[in-house]
Formats: sequence, C-alpha cells, structure tokens
Amino acid sequence: MSASEVDAGLSVEPEDQIVRAELDEARKKRRTGRARSVGIVASVLVVGGVFVFALPRIADYGEVWAVVKTLSWEWVAALALAVLLNLATYGPPLVAALPGISYFRATRVTLASTALSSVAPGGAAVGMATSFAMLRAWGFEGRRAGLAVAVQSVWNQFVILGFPILAVAGLAAQGGSNRTLELVAIIGLAAFAAIVVGFAIGLSSARLARRIGDDAARLASRAKALIHKAPVKWNGVTFVRFRGEAFELIRRRWPSLTAATLAGHLTVFLVLVASIRAVGVPLAEVTIVEAFAAWTLARILGSIPITPGGVGFVELGLTGVLVAFGANDADAVAATLIYRFLTVVPTLAAGLIAAATWKLGQRPATDRAR
Repeated sequence: MSASEVDAGLSVEPEDQIVRAELDEARKKRRTGRARSVGIVASVLVVGGVFVFALPRIADYGEVWAVVKTLSWEWVAALALAVLLNLATYGPPLVAALPGISYFRATRVTLASTALSSVAPGGAAVGMATSFAMLRAWGFEGRRAGLAVAVQSVWNQFVILGFPILAVAGLAAQGGSNRTLELVAIIGLAAFAAIVVGFAIGLSSARLARRIGDDAARLASRAKALIHKAPVKWNGVTFVRFRGEAFELIRRRWPSLTAATLAGHLTVFLVLVASIRAVGVPLAEVTIVEAFAAWTLARILGSIPITPGGVGFVELGLTGVLVAFGANDADAVAATLIYRFLTVVPTLAAGLIAAATWKLGQRPATDRAR
C-alpha cells in the first residue's frame, strides 16, 4: 500500500466513524419516535375504549348526568373544601424532606412536578427532574435537592404500596373480601418489601454504597461516551456521602415526613369519600373500609405508565370495585368521574401555572440551610 493510500485511509476512517455515529443516532431517534407513537396510540385506544365503550355499558351517561345534577349546594361546598384541603397538603412533605424551603415554594414545586408527571412523556421521571430543576434554580445545593426529591418519592411509594395491604386487612376484619384487591395487595407487598430491603441495604453499608456508586458512574460515563459527552463527575465517594446525608435526614425527619406524606394521600381519599356520599351512596352500600379499599386499588392503577395519570384504568377499576361492593351503577360512575375531575383538574391547573411562573420574581440563588 502506498503512502498516499495510507493517508487516504487514515483521513477517511474518522469520517466513516462520524457517519456511522450519525446513523446510529438517527436509528435511536427513529426507535424512540416509534416507541412514543406506539405509546400515544395505546393511550388513545385505552382512554377511548374506557370512556366510549366500557363506562357506558355500566351506566348510560344520561343517567350519570342526572345523578350529578342532584348534588346539593352543601355537598358542592363540601367537595370544594376537600379539594382545597388536598391542595394545601402538597407542600409539607417537601418541607419535611428539605429543611429551609418555605411552604409556598414547596407547594409550587410539588404541584408543578405532579402536573408535568401527569401530562408529559416520562411520567414520574419528568416530575422528579422538574422538582430538581426548580430547587436548583432557587439556590438549593444540588445534592441536598436531589436527596429531598428522592426521599420524598420513596416515601410516596411506601404509602401507595402499603395501603392495599391495610385495605385487605380492613376488609377481612369487616368480613368481606375482593380478589382483585387481594392480588394487588400481594404484588404491592412484594414491591414494598423489595424497596424496603433495597433502601435498607443501601443505607447499611458504606462499602456497598461506594461499590454501587462506582459501578453506576462507570455505566453512566460509558453511556455518555456513546453520544460524545464528557464522563460524569460523581463516583462511589459521592454515593457514600449521599448515603450519610440520607441516613441523617431520615433519622431526624422521618416522623414529620411520614405524617406529611400520609396527610397528602388521605386528603385525596377524603375527596373520594365526599364524592361517594355526595351522589347519594349510603354507608349501607359502601362502607368507609370498602371505599378505602377501592381507592387503594385506584392509586395503584394510577401509577400504570401506559396512559397519563392512569386515565382510563383508574375510572374503570374504581367504578368496577364500587359496583362490586354494592353501589348503584350510575352512582358509582358519577362518584368516580366527580372524584377524578376534582383530583386531576385543579391539581393540573395549579401545577401548570406553577411550572410556567416559577422563575417570576426569582432572587439571586441562596441556600439558606447549607
């Protein structure tokens, strides 16, 4: 091979690599685009199937509207108060997890992250990223902000997965049962145990935390290298420091964090109870324990990432369980739709406003609680 051929080969090879990298990136984008399209189509099919075919088979929408029109002004006022109380409980869990943040800012962060996680592709990941971005922009040091968001998310999962277990126990004590809820409770118990064990292992050993951190950093750097990005700056030592801070935060704040998280979830349940009673479903048909059981199932269904906020799955599942417990078909559908409207629309509206306006009046960043 001549020198000119060698030079030509050397000059072409990097270009070939660039072309191949661009082709790979294009293929990844096409795969991502196809996956997103499939997800959108699946969401539309599920939502359309539930609201156009499934719910009308349970109760005609005319009958449902007739039930809604019977709401008294007293119950309308009670529902409005329940919604306001629910919105007021969005901030305290973050206040507990992140000392130094005000109640007003914590409420804005949580509402914004909840709203975006309900409508944006990526769900919970988008919500956590939104929380982190807002906290960093307001001056909170990145590690503390990330720790607060992560701990708050874990506590939420504890509650969502733990409630079905309590619901099954309550139904058993009342002499009733629901096979679907029992299955969900078993799955929830397994997931709950896995999270607890994983969380405990991560906090129990600094050596293990460092090893996990080093492995995670190595994998993340390799992934970034594929898209020609610099390696990550964190490593196992960062994880060890994070572990120590997490342990200290949980040790000091777990009572207030637990109480605030429970309050946030139970005010959502209060909206459901008010919706059920407002449409005229008496205690003899659906008890508080049965309403709680139906609600815990709806919370699990709401975490299904196929549709935004579990739309379709929650409505069908909650209605079906209420009917199974004894509610009239039209009353069950009406109560479900009122509950979903009151827990989704106000939160979505307030959250999107918070997400759109969080930079207004922003002061120079200061982390008051470093």
